[in-house]
Amino acid sequence: MAMENRHSSAVSGGSGGGDIYHLPEGCIENVLSLTSPRDASQLSVVATIFRSAAESDAVWDRFLPPDYRDIISRSSGGPESINVGSKKELFFYLCDHPFFIDGGTKSFSLEKRSGKKCYMLAARSLAIVWADTPQYWRWIPLPTSRFSEVVELLDVCWFDISVTINTSMLSPDTNYAAYFVFTMKSRTYGFDHQSAEGVVGIPGHERQPQTVFLDPEAARRHMYQIVPRRLGLLNRMADNLRGGVNPPPSESEAQARYPQQRSDGWIEVELGEFFVKRGQDVELEMSLTEVKEGNWKSGLVVEGIEIRPKEG
Repeated sequence: MAMENRHSSAVSGGSGGGDIYHLPEGCIENVLSLTSPRDASQLSVVATIFRSAAESDAVWDRFLPPDYRDIISRSSGGPESINVGSKKELFFYLCDHPFFIDGGTKSFSLEKRSGKKCYMLAARSLAIVWADTPQYWRWIPLPTSRFSEVVELLDVCWFDISVTINTSMLSPDTNYAAYFVFTMKSRTYGFDHQSAEGVVGIPGHERQPQTVFLDPEAARRHMYQIVPRRLGLLNRMADNLRGGVNPPPSESEAQARYPQQRSDGWIEVELGEFFVKRGQDVELEMSLTEVKEGNWKSGLVVEGIEIRPKEG
């Protein structure tokens, strides 16, 4: 109660100011709908006047994507598979329960913080060179995957994976990043001493390639080599005492992307990022390649490529 009273005094501007508590609930709803899902949830516990408004369909309908009904209609189970009672319940259901669309080749969800769209593109929706050649790749089910099948790299020299998605499918005015989602078999080779190249951008336009490491152990070794060179004078003095000075890392090495463990047990590495402008309707391409001649590779298991908003 004390917290509520303090908030009341603050928003009213003292005894002589206007009091937000006297505003119609519809006005409060409109104000909350101009914030974010996270803000609305936090404000609902600050004061009673916000609590009722923060539960209304009018607020949460603004947080849902304008085309959410069309997206749900493309789900495997159809709209009837989602049994919720309010727009707020629907919002959090779409955040916590990614569902399949387009014949199971994609999964769709919302980011809880912002309500922005997120997609995972299954391995079957990716263009993988030689993926249908049994001696190079093998399609297998894996219980830990959200999709019915993933693809295992058996042995290739030319490693080339790409996919496109139309920017109209994504949330406007949003900075997105693409993440390659995979895991490693116990016997893996070809990625321990060689980085790959990740690219995200519009075909035909200038795109900035990223140095990408896929083998977690190799990535750790590389980070150990790169980081000390950036520590300054003390490290340069130590290098001199050892009889030589290591050259500074290249710009691509310093900005290299390294694999990270995900909460679902898979591994991901960022391929790059792209800002989606409002009204933009172009094909966005994401690719990952390692085509060094003679460098045969094996042991990677690919689940797909995830596209989600990136903070900052």
